Amino acid sequence: MDTGSSSSLELPQQFRQFTLSEIHSATQNFDESLVIGRGGFGMVYKGTITNGATHLVAAIKRLDSTSNQGEIEFRAEVEMLSKLRHCHLVSLIGYCNDGQEMILVYDYMSHGTLADHLHKFQSPLPWVRRLKICLGAARGLDHLHTGVGIKQGVIHRDVKSSNILLDDSWAAKISDFGLSKLGPVNQPSTYVNTFVKGTFGYLDPVYFATGRLTRKSDVYAFGVVLFEVLSGKQAVDSSLDEEHWGLVNWAQEALKGGRLKQIVDHTITDRILPKCLKEFGWLANRCLHNNPKQRPTMSEVVVSLESVLALQEKANYTLHPPGMKIFGNKVPMFLSSFSGDNSVGSKRSLELYFDTIGGEHRILRRFEFQTIVVATENFSETNLISPLFSGLYIYKGRLQNGQGVSIARHSSGSRSEYYKNEVALLVKLEHENLLKLVGYSIEGTEVFLVYEFALYARLDRLIDDHECTLLDWNKRNKIILGVARALLYLHQHGSFRIIHNHVYPKNILLDESLDPKLSSFGFARCLAINGADCIEEENIHGSMVFIAPEVHQTLRLTTKADVYCFGALILETISGCTRYNYMFNHTDNDTLTHSVWTNWVKGTSSNIIDPRIHAHSSSITRVIHIGLLCVQVDPADRPTMEEVVGMLTSNSSLPLPLQKKSLSPWIREKSSDVPKILLSDDYDSGAVEDFLSELCPR
Repeated sequence: MDTGSSSSLELPQQFRQFTLSEIHSATQNFDESLVIGRGGFGMVYKGTITNGATHLVAAIKRLDSTSNQGEIEFRAEVEMLSKLRHCHLVSLIGYCNDGQEMILVYDYMSHGTLADHLHKFQSPLPWVRRLKICLGAARGLDHLHTGVGIKQGVIHRDVKSSNILLDDSWAAKISDFGLSKLGPVNQPSTYVNTFVKGTFGYLDPVYFATGRLTRKSDVYAFGVVLFEVLSGKQAVDSSLDEEHWGLVNWAQEALKGGRLKQIVDHTITDRILPKCLKEFGWLANRCLHNNPKQRPTMSEVVVSLESVLALQEKANYTLHPPGMKIFGNKVPMFLSSFSGDNSVGSKRSLELYFDTIGGEHRILRRFEFQTIVVATENFSETNLISPLFSGLYIYKGRLQNGQGVSIARHSSGSRSEYYKNEVALLVKLEHENLLKLVGYSIEGTEVFLVYEFALYARLDRLIDDHECTLLDWNKRNKIILGVARALLYLHQHGSFRIIHNHVYPKNILLDESLDPKLSSFGFARCLAINGADCIEEENIHGSMVFIAPEVHQTLRLTTKADVYCFGALILETISGCTRYNYMFNHTDNDTLTHSVWTNWVKGTSSNIIDPRIHAHSSSITRVIHIGLLCVQVDPADRPTMEEVVGMLTSNSSLPLPLQKKSLSPWIREKSSDVPKILLSDDYDSGAVEDFLSELCPR
């Protein structure tokens, strides 16, 4: 899109112009550890933008001074995205244009690019997910071409897998509009004369030869993406034979020779209905026709992909009907995996279990045992992040391609239902603050689970190591918020609700940037989305110190049990001591929760803040307040995780936590200035609120 020479940009009110200092703050002065991508424009950083009381995770793209792109592309992207809004186009939040610094701020796409998942990451995309990504991207391009919302259609001019981003729900978003051009719609001329720009491997040969850019040039590039998705090969791929480094020629020759199945990515070969494969290959080939007029429009591509997806999903439904019913409620079908014999069984039966449990959610990679040995340096003690419990050990490791991973080693003594439950859940879950399971290995009676995560430490070890100075307030706050968001995702999962049932500091794993990952799903339990709000537990798992009081009494689990544990996690993270260790250094009537509550009531919260934090800000007091709300005795008084995340990310007023009858002995012991009405077992709650409001004004 051509732009004028004015240095200012006129944008709708929903877009912000950020100052350079705001960008520095969001990216920690362009910290290398926050880089999430590199492209022709420059580096892309993951940062946290502050907008009043709201904190928003964003992708921040910074123009490199050595880039062959410049102000024209920068202005084009800003002005283009200011006019376009669509669920399959990336959303621009704002920009910064400060001297030599040109920066774009977008919504953060937690699953990165389609290219990463096809060519970089170790966890291959299932076939149905690939189809849905292609369909979403096609809808985004169709929106551009048909000119919805603007007077002219838009030709993207750089359609490729690395410009298709994926959000939390795996929805595809077209990105990178720096090369885009406004195209003719309902006009005699159907092309735009322009200098040839784009990416080799995706360039329309007609456009390359003539300089005439049309919407069908985007269709050609999208055809390359379709074959890329089908084969797992790059548009220009050195792994192909010397005559066919170009994916297009290689795929088209296979199609002509009736060998289409031979080019399919081996991880999805058995998942594709033959008729779907045929129609998908035919569609991709049509997009690549030498004559642009013979190529379909993006609207036609959308219709074809919808047809292929519907056909595949119908076949999958027939082969794998929905889950069984328990007590009249439909529940996820993987729960049935744990009935009957829970013995380890043969290696082959376990491999079959791991290979099929993901269904269309994810395909687990089967690693050779020798790969695990090399990655962990033969299970070196230096790579061991201490056992989680008897029979389960976590190692940090590195694959031969340089990717950092975490590897859980389940010994023959550990119960198979634990790791089976973990696998059955994690193949269906995706969140930046959850461990991502990518594969497994089986050797003898041992099972190794491989996670896509470079493990650095466990939260409990950093809390208890009083020589460690890594956990300043910003780091602790980031950990608390990350775990909260993970629990919210679990409690509001679209297909079912999950109670983690093990939210302890030892199960919070950290990378080198101290970003948290919630782990240990062996004891997690599921609730049907429209079913009962609780589940009966035959046994209580874990130390009694860490379990919500109502679970002790009734053996009934609800999501509020997770909220209780999360509140305790807050108090432990801020105080610098775990409840388990605190119990052994104090009297029975002075647990960590009691101590925090009493100091909060007396207005002496600084007494329970870890001195390593070196700060006693109002934000710390606020988070302590939230923690106390979560550990209230009555689960009905506790907030939901949705409310918790809202409180952690805003400055709105908070309700007062009431400990009810258990309040009086604690305060009687700690304070001589408490009104007598509070020392009665049947005190008036209004008087409590008045008293607490004076001590701790909101």
